[in-house]
Amino acid sequence: MCERMGIRKRLVGSYFAVICFTVLILEVFLVLSVKYYYVHNVERILMNQAELSASFFQQYFADEDWEKQSDRLLQGFAGHSDAEVQIMNASGRLLQDSVGDPKDKAMMGYSDVQSAIAGQPGSWKGKEPSGQETVLAVSYPLISHGATVGAVRFVTSLTATMKTVHQIAVLLIAAGLLVIAIVTLLSLLLAWTITRSIQDLKQAADRMTEGDFSIQVRKRYRDELGSLADTLNMMAGRIKKSEQLKNDFISSVSHELRTPLTSIKGWAVTLKANGAGNGLLLRDGLDIIESESDRLARMVDELLDFSKLDSGRMNVRLAPVKLPELLRHIGKQLAPRAARQGIVLEVHAAEGISVIQADESRLKQILINLADNALKFTEHPGRVTFQAYEDSGNVVISVEDTGSGIPEEDLKNVVQKFYKGDPQGTGSGLGLAITQQIVNLHHGKLHITSSLGVGTKVRIDLPIERRRDLTI
Repeated sequence: MCERMGIRKRLVGSYFAVICFTVLILEVFLVLSVKYYYVHNVERILMNQAELSASFFQQYFADEDWEKQSDRLLQGFAGHSDAEVQIMNASGRLLQDSVGDPKDKAMMGYSDVQSAIAGQPGSWKGKEPSGQETVLAVSYPLISHGATVGAVRFVTSLTATMKTVHQIAVLLIAAGLLVIAIVTLLSLLLAWTITRSIQDLKQAADRMTEGDFSIQVRKRYRDELGSLADTLNMMAGRIKKSEQLKNDFISSVSHELRTPLTSIKGWAVTLKANGAGNGLLLRDGLDIIESESDRLARMVDELLDFSKLDSGRMNVRLAPVKLPELLRHIGKQLAPRAARQGIVLEVHAAEGISVIQADESRLKQILINLADNALKFTEHPGRVTFQAYEDSGNVVISVEDTGSGIPEEDLKNVVQKFYKGDPQGTGSGLGLAITQQIVNLHHGKLHITSSLGVGTKVRIDLPIERRRDLTI
């Protein structure tokens, strides 16, 4: 089982590892660069001195028996240098040494001397056999009449140079440790600012899992976590609103069911007691029972559609549909109700409209629902108009009324499940939500425009060509 590690530890650990690795590489690079710079600088100075000495030799001693004059030559070479100066002949035998090393000492064991005797400048760094300190030596050939006749060698201790390098290295290491400490503190601060916001989100999520959607996450920073806090707050608000709508829906449905049931039961009791000898009472009672039963059936159908919609089982079966015939049929079906209310019901659909692939029963369902809403909120003398026409590759169906209209603040919510502008009004609040989903299943678009006191227009755009069967 993996050991649990918090985000703060992972962040700080990651920053610490990265900065340590970076500082280590930088320290190694800087220390090596400083060491190379100082040692190379000493080597360059010695090489310049050796080159000047070789030029001096070639100018003043090339034509003389220089080995016999080697003591004078040594004085000339060593007079302007603090380094140890050695002069060797062509066989690598030591002739003179400014610090008094024994003469005739074999020097061919040093690589710089070998290079110089061969005619090329050379350098060597290491420990002398006679001491423990590190030295740097450079050798330069002494040339007479085009031939190498010997070599001059400058030797200096690197102790002071290495001490300086070590001091600089200590300063660099101290600076690196200071950088690590500062970055560690900053990473702790950064991790704290991040984890604090995450902790707020976690606490809010825990509260929400317990059913408390009134919680509001504090937005500490304007970053991704701040956006997540806004999203979580928005989600909590919508869930809270949805819960309220659901509660209102349950209350409304309970009331809606109780009213027709009470009416049916009341008339059943009345007819049972007095209906046998009264034909008019019997006919009126049966008409009301039939009407209330139809009302219950519509509510049950809406609840069943909502159940399918909520579980993703609502589907449409596409087949060729002639809209003019469908609209005229709906017009005839609703004409008696419109006449009773004193409302003009008009249907306008040209015969040349393309046949579309759609589920005719579902289209009829949503058009009757839209017409029912239009008739419900339109008073005498009013008008409800059905229209169908083609526009930009779509068939457009519109239902327009001259009713009371929808307030602007309610217009954006009317297609939400359970929503009713008037909580005390009749209906389940599912009709437009189901209509929206059926239109979506047909890959169409639903547009609702309304002006308070003027009327409402619902427009449905359906594509002319679609697949034969669609399911969500």
